[in-house]
Parts: sequence; structure tokens; C-alpha cells
Amino acid sequence: MQIIETSADGLKHEFQIVVAAQEINAKVEAKLAELTRTVKLPGFRPGKVPTKVVAQRYRASVVQEVVEREITEGARQAASERGLRPAVEPDYDVPPYVEGQDFSFVLRLEVMPDIEPGDFGVIAVERPVAEVDDDSISLMLTSLAEYAKSSEPVSEDRAAVEGDVLLIDYDGTVDGEAKEGMKAEGHELALGSKTFLPDFETGLLGAKAGEHRRIEVGFPADYHAAELAGKVAVFEIDVKELRRAIPAVIDDALAQRFGLENLPALQDSARARLTAEYTTLSRRRVKRALLDKLAAIYTFDVPPTLVNVEFEAVWNQWESEKQAGRISPAEAGRDESELKSEYHAIAERRVRLGLLLAEVGRRNNINVTQEELNRAILAEARRYPGHQREVLDHFRKNEDAIERLRAPIYEEKTIDFILELVRVTDRAVTIAELRQDPDEE
Repeated sequence: MQIIETSADGLKHEFQIVVAAQEINAKVEAKLAELTRTVKLPGFRPGKVPTKVVAQRYRASVVQEVVEREITEGARQAASERGLRPAVEPDYDVPPYVEGQDFSFVLRLEVMPDIEPGDFGVIAVERPVAEVDDDSISLMLTSLAEYAKSSEPVSEDRAAVEGDVLLIDYDGTVDGEAKEGMKAEGHELALGSKTFLPDFETGLLGAKAGEHRRIEVGFPADYHAAELAGKVAVFEIDVKELRRAIPAVIDDALAQRFGLENLPALQDSARARLTAEYTTLSRRRVKRALLDKLAAIYTFDVPPTLVNVEFEAVWNQWESEKQAGRISPAEAGRDESELKSEYHAIAERRVRLGLLLAEVGRRNNINVTQEELNRAILAEARRYPGHQREVLDHFRKNEDAIERLRAPIYEEKTIDFILELVRVTDRAVTIAELRQDPDEE
């Protein structure tokens, strides 16, 4: 086999590979001889089929098999001899093979870049941290009490005020057409809860049990569902019952409703939950800061095909969100070429960081254990109560699904490894600052 590199442009390499006719023919004859010893044909004893008969029946398929193996072997040798690591499946220009002639084909390889992680000790990042204080615990207990509140029917003849609970049936239309999600029966609405648009809730203030109301509700121009943005809906509403809210008291009884012994135990539980939440948020923020630093420092070329695949995934997701009305009208109205350029840059950043983390993990023998995978699979199964067995069966039969779980675990372990090497400085922040989206800063 003769391998000639005809071009090298960054991470793209092209080769002309020639396999001598004698080499292919020798391998074809060797395979036919092997078949002669093992093939079973009617009218012949095993191992006694004439070579000519075997050749007549199998030669074409054997030639095809040998040629395909030579193509694969050519790609392997081209990469191995030059220390190249293919980033994607090789691309070929393969003409039809003519027996008795040398076989020549073109191989194109897109390879992984050479990445030198260097000294992470020179990188400094800040980790925002917030303390769990008494006010935070009190706020959580208040939220739990709000969640646990009950209601009772109002016996006197009076109108609904903010804080009351209405049991209602409603049916809404836009431009005379019914819309999904705009009809319900026996719905409990707490006035002032802001769970519905303001026009809907204010339109029910003063309502009495047994009353029918027709309310027009205006959707904001930037409403998340684009097909409803700026539109006016008409709701026909029947008030079935007026109820008064009964707030829950923050005491031992409230704790027992949540399966705890007493109020101190509930307070301890709230502190533990908030501590876990703040730790997760701190980790998320310091990870983001680290990735931003890495993206600024490492600027090696990345395989174009990998970037294009990632871009297509990002762009398809954006288009799905747009179709579902989950993006703002301002973004939906932006120039598409400008948006594509931005998302292409995001895709390139993701690929570059992914390759860097993969190289760090490879050099430092970072692996995902079976125990870690099992925990992730069980956690995924718990997300679907009543269907855990089907989820477990899905992962047992689908290696790709397992790999989708393995990737984020591998990334987190590699990030943890790097964070041990960089200079991390804790910075005290308020809870509001800790919860803020970094992109909003």
C-alpha cells in the first residue's frame, strides 16, 4: 500500500492511496482458499467443494470485502504513520474497482488539533459565596406555610377580595377561536397570586359565588407565546364557589405536615436545603467563570465538521423555541444571518472547550466509573415515577443513551480536577447576586 499526502490545510489532510493489484489478488485468493475449506454447498461434502465452484459463486463478494478492508486499512495507516487522530469519520473518493488493476482512491481526514493544556496554576477565578442567614430560613418557612395553606367556603353573601380563593370554570377564545390551555373546570384561583394575567385576576375582584363574568384579557406584546402576543382573549367564567384562605402557622404542626418532628427540625431542614442550593449555585458560577477564562486563553483551531454539527444542534433548538413561541419578539425579529453568526461562535466555543476538557481528562486518566453511571441512571429513572422499569430497560438496551449520561459526568469530573489546580478566591455576595444569571450582569 502506497500512501501519499497530497495536501494539508490546518486540520484537513488529503491522501492518495494506491493498493497494488497483486496485493488485492493475493488476499482474494487467500480468502477463497479459506472458504473452500469451510463452505457447505449441496452435493458436496464439507471441505470438498472445488475451488472453481467456490470462485464462481463467491469471488465477486470476496473482492468487494477485500477492497472495503483495504479502504479502511488505508485510513488507519495514513493516520497512524503521521500521528493523526481523526475527529470525524473519514471521507473518501472511491472509483469502481477493476480487477487486475492497481486500486487508487482519495482519503480526506479531518483531525484533532494538538492541544497543550499548560499550567492551570496561572489562572485565577472567583467563586461567589452566600451565607445561609436567619432571614433566608424565615423566608423559606414562610413559603412552606404559603404552600401548606388551606381554604374554607365563605358562608356569608359577600364579594371576592384579594387573597380569596375562587373555584371557577373558564373557557377562553382569541379571535373567536379556542386555544389550547385556555379552558378548565373546577380550577382554584387565589386572587393576587399572579398565576394568571393581571386582567384575568382583577376582572374577578368583586365576583360572588354563582356569578357569570365575561372578561377580556390583553396579552403583552412580548408574551412568550408569539401567536398570542398583543392579542386580546375573551374568557367566559363561572364562579362556582367563594373560599377564604386559611394561612398555615409556622409551628410544630407545620413541620409534621412535611414529615418532620418539630419546628427546630423543619428549620434545620430548611438550612440544609438552602446550603445545598447555595453550594450548587456557587459551583455553577465558578464553573462559568473558569470556562470563560479557558475560552479566552485557548484559541487552537477546531475541526470544522464538529463545529458545524454543534451549530446545527444549537440552531435547530433555537428554531424549535421560536416555533413554540418561547423567545422574545425582539430576538425573533433580528437579522437571521447575524443570529447565525452569533450561534456559530457559540458552537465553536463549545467544541473548543469540549476538546480541551477531553484532552485534560485523557492526560490525567479521568474516567467515569460504572458506579457513577449507575447512580445517574437511577436518578434519571426516579424522574419518571411509575415508569422506572421502562427507563432502566431503555438504558440497558441503548448504549447511546448511556453515553449521553456519561458525557456530563466526565465534564464535571474534569472541571473539578482543573479547579483543584487554578487559584480560586471566594467572594462574599448577597443571595440575590448569587442567584443572578451571569449573562444579565
